[in-house]
Amino acid sequence: MFSKFLSLEKEKQDRIINAAIKEFAQKGYDKASTNEIVKEAGISKGLLFHYFGNKKQMYFFLFDYCTTLITDEYYLKVNFKETDFFTRIRQAIIVKMEMLGTHPDLFKFIQEVFLEDSPEIKVEFDKKKQEMTHINMEKFYEGIDYSKFREDVDLKKILKIITWTFEKLSDEVLNQAKMSPNHEIDYQKILDETEEYFQVLTRCFYK
Repeated sequence: MFSKFLSLEKEKQDRIINAAIKEFAQKGYDKASTNEIVKEAGISKGLLFHYFGNKKQMYFFLFDYCTTLITDEYYLKVNFKETDFFTRIRQAIIVKMEMLGTHPDLFKFIQEVFLEDSPEIKVEFDKKKQEMTHINMEKFYEGIDYSKFREDVDLKKILKIITWTFEKLSDEVLNQAKMSPNHEIDYQKILDETEEYFQVLTRCFYK
């Protein structure tokens, strides 16, 4: 679908992508202006739609582009030879914190996507986000040493409780961000709070 755009030289691709990410991250989907994007990127509006079709398709492309870039780097940095469940989660959070420093604009855009409630894209994006979460969770659980968990409690229920705990924590963070003026998220605070949950869950479900 985006073959015309992907056939461009990388410098021009990056210029368009960076301009679009900046505009959507700052203003959200509905208020983002394609006029501002083409002005920043130094191309015509006709060319932008030639590459992407419309604003909605461009937004979908950017989401896939950013999540693929971040996920690929994330999987390279996380040590999947680590079999302890909670140690791997801790490691994953630390990697994410490091990547926030190296890819702030990409993370800001992805964060805004998860906060987005535009009716034009909400249904489709909710589905995309659910699919992405499911795939990443399956990958994350690969190779975990489940023998460390208690045998007197159903393992599937334990994993569901842990998953629900962190999903709820994530929902609370996003809801708080929605109510803040600049959608700011205090990642260090999240890290500290998550560690408290690790301690409780380890005591509850490890032998």
